[in-house]
Amino acid sequence: MRDLALYREAARAGALADEVALVRALVEKADLDAVDRSEISTVACNLIRAVRGSGSIGIMESFLSEYGLSTEEGVALMCLAEAMLRVPDALTVDALIKDKITPHDWGAHLGDAGSILVNATTWGLMLTGHLLDDDAEGVVGVLQDMVRRMGEPVVRKATREAMEEMGKQFVLGRNIEEAMRRGRKMLASGYTYSYDMLGEAARTNADALRYHEAYENAIAAIAKHVTGEDARDNPGISVKLSALHPRYEAGQRDTMLPVLTDRLLELARAAKTAGIGFNIDAEEADRLDLSLDVIEAALANPSLEGWDGFGVVVQAYGRRAGHVIDWLYDLANKLDRRIMVRLVKGAYWDMEVKRAQVMGLRSYPVYTRKAHTDVSYIACARQLLGMTDRIYPQFATHNAHSAATVLRMTAEDRTGFEFQRLHGMGKALHEEILKEAGTRCRIYAPVGAHRDLLAYLVRRLLENGANSSFVNQVVDLSVPPESISQDPIDAARACEFAPNAGIPAPSEIFSPRRNSRGWDLTDPVDLARIESGRAPFAAPYRWSAAPGSRLSGVGSGLRYIRNPARPDEVVGEVDEADSARALAAVGLARAAQPAWEATPASERGEILKRVADLYEEHTFEFLALATREAGKTLLDGIAEVREAVDFLRFYADEAVKTESGSAARGVIVCISPWNF
Repeated sequence: MRDLALYREAARAGALADEVALVRALVEKADLDAVDRSEISTVACNLIRAVRGSGSIGIMESFLSEYGLSTEEGVALMCLAEAMLRVPDALTVDALIKDKITPHDWGAHLGDAGSILVNATTWGLMLTGHLLDDDAEGVVGVLQDMVRRMGEPVVRKATREAMEEMGKQFVLGRNIEEAMRRGRKMLASGYTYSYDMLGEAARTNADALRYHEAYENAIAAIAKHVTGEDARDNPGISVKLSALHPRYEAGQRDTMLPVLTDRLLELARAAKTAGIGFNIDAEEADRLDLSLDVIEAALANPSLEGWDGFGVVVQAYGRRAGHVIDWLYDLANKLDRRIMVRLVKGAYWDMEVKRAQVMGLRSYPVYTRKAHTDVSYIACARQLLGMTDRIYPQFATHNAHSAATVLRMTAEDRTGFEFQRLHGMGKALHEEILKEAGTRCRIYAPVGAHRDLLAYLVRRLLENGANSSFVNQVVDLSVPPESISQDPIDAARACEFAPNAGIPAPSEIFSPRRNSRGWDLTDPVDLARIESGRAPFAAPYRWSAAPGSRLSGVGSGLRYIRNPARPDEVVGEVDEADSARALAAVGLARAAQPAWEATPASERGEILKRVADLYEEHTFEFLALATREAGKTLLDGIAEVREAVDFLRFYADEAVKTESGSAARGVIVCISPWNF
């Protein structure tokens, strides 16, 4: 299994790999010459024209185009959709609707959309906005106030139903039976389904068991409709690991992993018996390494031998995608299995960027340009198509250029892979692909009650609501097909493969002030560095603290500091000051005050910044001290050091801004809270 370990190490090391070097390598891996790329763009253009001329662009494409995230109204609707299903009471719902609907110019969208439903929605939002408008005066204002007081429950109900109606466009059915019944028409047209039972990120074990039961029931129901022996031709199911255990996190690995693996195995065995596909959905980047542990443990179980229906989803926007594919192929080889790999662009981009910024990581786990993600998708597609002896590729995309690229790479062989799309989106494009290329096509269809729709719906809005998305642009007739089908390799080269300048590195988000450096406790590489750095300061190492050597007087004696978790362990010793030393300290400070006050704030600020740098340089020692002396967890210790660093740098900069006309405050005694 040596190669497996090497691929795993490569994936871990590449989590935050240099974007420029990585994209250059991906272009080479894609192996498409100028002729290939030109013909791919031509095919993509033709697909776009066919989609626009089909007259069957979906409601959701129209809605997302009209209310994309580039408009204030689109952002308001996304916020409303995100919050409506979890608002606790009617009063809050009223306030939410008023906040998100009233300030916006809904009338500007009236008549612009190509869908009657979208235009009807615009009318409703426009009237509701006027109904709740506070700016009206006189008799009209009085009448509107009356209507508002009497009509808010009606508005609340109508808005909630509008949001749920939008959700229905994304959900195939409230339960698996309803979903399969609604999907019969598409099955007759040559499609098949992968059902996604809504529900993820279980917070309690009861949640996890409920989701597990929903998966079990769905597999049993789907099994009744299986007609062949080949899992590729049968319906399938997609499973989220976060739904199966409430502590699916790196810190709980040892206790969580066996339970989660057993629950996953139970479902996989049922899927094998049913003869259906069984895909492990991709989730957040910080869970990727854990998911590979679970996948390896499950797939290696002898009970799954001889079954080709086990599948894994890989997100092309992740910088580790290529390494993960190599690892999966090698795992299948070692276990003598065939598996499915669904390649997607990725659905958590906004969150991954924000998480890296908040955590102060050195870079991002995802690409910062859309073109770079598209190049990665192409390179990963090339990689998968060279592994069909062990892998059945499933290309999930709504992008005409991505689909045209896959078709170019596969030439005349259209049987060894399939395309996939989301229910409610991309129908017109995939109809054209199905008609022209005759490939298999599967629909990823969410199933569940609307109360479980929240996370899925928001991801779809974020993923497809941006004005740069294919789904958004294909219905915007002002955008020429040639622009939509632009070659991403050319686009990446035009920017010299550089990261997006509009997305600064996590260390630069407060520029010119430098963000404090963070550590990712879900990353085995970071964890190993921290453990290695803390090791010299583990017991029996002791610290010693005493008043400064310039102070005279006799101390009150040594006091031992003990580890609160291990009272027998001495962390260090303190030579505490007596009252004479305290007075001497104040005297020294007062004597130093004139020279310190005369020093420009910029120089004083540089001293604070040097202290901040020293804190970061000695992070590992501080982490060891925080745990052994104060009982802090590693997460709290990191936050402690980062807060100190951020404060020092922040006040260093602020002091310079406020120096003019201000005076020094003098000597200050500060008694910090115990938890600091």
